[in-house]
Amino acid sequence: MTLQPTDVTALLARWASERPDDEALRFGEVRHTWAQLAERVHRVAAALRADGLVPGDRVAVLDLNHPSCLELTLACAQVGAANAVVNFRLAPPEIVYVINDAQARILFVGPEFAGAVEQVRDTLPTVERVVHVGGERDEYETWLAARQPDTTVHPARPDDCFVQLYTSGTTGFPKGAMLTHRGMLAHAANVAEDFELSAADVVQIAMPLFHVGGTSYALLALYGGARLVMLRVPDPAAVLDMIERERITHTFLVPALMAAMAQVPGAADRDCSSLRALSYGASPMPLPVMRACLKLFPGKMHQVYGMTEACGVVSSLGPDDHCDDPAAAHRLVSAGTPIHGVQIEIRDPGTGEPVPTGEPGEIWVRTEQLMAGYWGKPDATASAITPDGWLRTGDGGHRDTDGYIYVTDRIKDMIISGGENIYPAEIERVLAEHPTVADVAVIGVPDERWGEAPKAIVVAAPGQTVDPDTLLAYCRENLASFKCPKSVEVLDELPRNPTGKVLKKDLRTPYWEGRDRTLV
Repeated sequence: MTLQPTDVTALLARWASERPDDEALRFGEVRHTWAQLAERVHRVAAALRADGLVPGDRVAVLDLNHPSCLELTLACAQVGAANAVVNFRLAPPEIVYVINDAQARILFVGPEFAGAVEQVRDTLPTVERVVHVGGERDEYETWLAARQPDTTVHPARPDDCFVQLYTSGTTGFPKGAMLTHRGMLAHAANVAEDFELSAADVVQIAMPLFHVGGTSYALLALYGGARLVMLRVPDPAAVLDMIERERITHTFLVPALMAAMAQVPGAADRDCSSLRALSYGASPMPLPVMRACLKLFPGKMHQVYGMTEACGVVSSLGPDDHCDDPAAAHRLVSAGTPIHGVQIEIRDPGTGEPVPTGEPGEIWVRTEQLMAGYWGKPDATASAITPDGWLRTGDGGHRDTDGYIYVTDRIKDMIISGGENIYPAEIERVLAEHPTVADVAVIGVPDERWGEAPKAIVVAAPGQTVDPDTLLAYCRENLASFKCPKSVEVLDELPRNPTGKVLKKDLRTPYWEGRDRTLV
């Protein structure tokens, strides 16, 4: 791709000019050509300006996936504002926090959330207007159609924020990552090059647009001029249907969704031959799920590691490494190698100095993909991004002699037992293989002799009974002795945040009340 724009508005302008009548976006029965999509974005920009939005302002979207969210993101880029896309899975107090933190002046809300917004409307002091999107109360189409297209583009700087996505926040309220023209364009260019995306391709958007795997993937399609097909919700059967029916070439999914897809009746009989890049990430994939998906999508899978703060993907494990070669089997649990345009180093979390190959440390990332910072949180920004442009991810990991990155755990979840660093993910991978275990989390609990010791908290598989002694013996067969859990607890389910991440802080709290633990 020869185009090197400095702001995302140039992408839509290019395809609307070069391929006005080609289909750009499909959502259910909705079909928009590039020219139609551009006209709609220009009308949204005109409506935003008519409502008094000025550069630097925020709007917020609280909705399931809908083309309006992408239109608003592109229109915000055009007028110099930013779209704060709200995680609809948050609890009501957290939703209120995000909207107020963003200081959103207009709130766009889907029909599923209209009632909840009415209940909290008095607690949203910056919101001047609520616009209902879709359903019987739809106002969005009237709001948009009332304005003539405005093609005036605010002269954005590369580091201006136009979309604000909130991190999941396992230890406190979410933080708004300010994603910029420079960052999103760099991410799109880097991923498009590594995943060979072109205008002939068809990109599926199954992940929610509040997630970087949704919005960044939509902008990736825009960058490449690929046709974009969007699902309102990531239903396993619907995802498979769409891949087959629309001849999807590129998609991003999460392991939990892929596990459910593998269980869809007749999944193995679907024609998924059009797929060239099925990217998956955001959480570890248990090896049993991996094996099922390798049968379902042979030669298609790319494991990706990334984060909101870097606009998405920073490393990838390609299809060639998803193989049955015993000599390379260990790579299936790696995050692959850095994508084009990304540097990754392993640093000592205390000193910030690089550690030798193979030694554990904190994963640091440097790339033009990085966010401008956390909205309204300069101290948190300074803690996350070094003066010379490195993002401290907070993830523990190491790099092997072949350059592959292994993500072990969040630094704060690391267990220090008798002077040994233990990463719970290593233990969790082993326990996930046991037939009686459906879900597992390993935490550090106080130990009089070792300071702290690993404890496994598991959920039994359907129809199975967990025997703690059997699990402990299984661990001793498959792990170094110092890594083996000292105890096992069985729960009905693990506590998770709205994006599905296990809340290990909540699991640790009962054991550490009245005691000191630095890694919380």
